[in-house]
Amino acid sequence: MPRKKKPAEPAKTPAASAKLRKLRQIFAEGHKRKFLVVVDETPECESALAFAASRAQRTTGQLALLYVIEPEGEALHWLGVEEVAREEGQNKAKAVFRLFGRKLKAMGFEDLVPEEIVREGTKAEEITKLIEEDQDIGVLVLGASKDPSGPGPLVSSLAGGKFAGVFPVPLTVVPGHLSIEEILALA
Repeated sequence: MPRKKKPAEPAKTPAASAKLRKLRQIFAEGHKRKFLVVVDETPECESALAFAASRAQRTTGQLALLYVIEPEGEALHWLGVEEVAREEGQNKAKAVFRLFGRKLKAMGFEDLVPEEIVREGTKAEEITKLIEEDQDIGVLVLGASKDPSGPGPLVSSLAGGKFAGVFPVPLTVVPGHLSIEEILALA
């Protein structure tokens, strides 16, 4: 007797996965709303950090910093090379967290202790996975580039494209031309 093939499951689209999302618990007892900032070496990160830190402090929320170790490409097919690259990525993440910790103190946020998260993969995918996993993340804060060609690749990929209209949390984009003082006055 021949077996019947199971119909293929439809691919999850952002719109379909939006209907499956759980409600956030950020205001339930024992939870705090987290402001997530993706940190890297770009100049716009400092703007996002200032805005998110100020909002977290003013609303008794929490600041979460995400560093994503992106794959180097196909050169990492040897286990030893991959391990070295992973270790270098972890060391770079620690250095970036130290740098942003000092920047927070310089901005006057001495008492704010951010949660530090390191993930491996592509930025857009790891950001959305983290937001889906951590129900306390209530806002993603990104800084826009000052470059006249556009706001930057991360802002463009998350605010537009397949995520437009279905991103799991509000996305705050801090304009790149604002000074830290202007950002802190707005937040």
